[in-house]
Amino acid sequence: MEQNEDINQFDIPLAKRTYLSKSNSLLLKKLLIFSPFLFLIFSIASLRLIRNIELEPLSYLNFQVEKNHDHRILGHLPYDEIHKDKLVLIEPNIAVHIDMRDSLLKMREEARKDGIYLVFLSGYRSINLQNDIFYSLKSIRKQEAAERARVSAPPGYSEHSTGFAIDIGDAAQRETDFETEFENTEAFIWLKKNAAKFHFKLSFNKNNKYIDYEPWHWRYEGSIEALKVFETANRHL
Repeated sequence: MEQNEDINQFDIPLAKRTYLSKSNSLLLKKLLIFSPFLFLIFSIASLRLIRNIELEPLSYLNFQVEKNHDHRILGHLPYDEIHKDKLVLIEPNIAVHIDMRDSLLKMREEARKDGIYLVFLSGYRSINLQNDIFYSLKSIRKQEAAERARVSAPPGYSEHSTGFAIDIGDAAQRETDFETEFENTEAFIWLKKNAAKFHFKLSFNKNNKYIDYEPWHWRYEGSIEALKVFETANRHL
């Protein structure tokens, strides 16, 4: 008896059975039915998110490779040497691509009518000549290749080898030949205003991050062949 009385002193809770309401049961059934579909949708969304995260850096990298993969050397783009059959003399020792001859001579004539006398300093240069200019002058001036490339293209990387480039001076101020001071001459001011009418363009302006400013250096873009030659240069402006 004492043992039973001890047991009765404790309040032992009865086990209770809980019943789900009808509405909760129906919701649970729906969740069980649609859970595979929800899991599938969640999985697809997750995979797309992961793929986008992975592809974005790759796309950016591919863009950078395409942007930078233009075969520059020391900032200069490569150019093929023009075939000799397409060269014509405009003055003794100055030859240019036949496509630009008429426009170049017409430009000089129009400038003369305005009292401006343009001087042609240099036209086509062979790769061999460019080799001598780049390496011989570099050694004479005791400049490293990167320094020399600021003012002279390596052989095979000069616009002059295409026959579409021309260096121009002012007959009234010959001391400015191949000098940045040429920009202060009447000839340069006239060219800035009128050269585009004859399909000529300044190649190396002050914004060029690879090559020093050359106000005397102009290139011709008035034919399909010329546009093809300078397509890469124009695309990366």
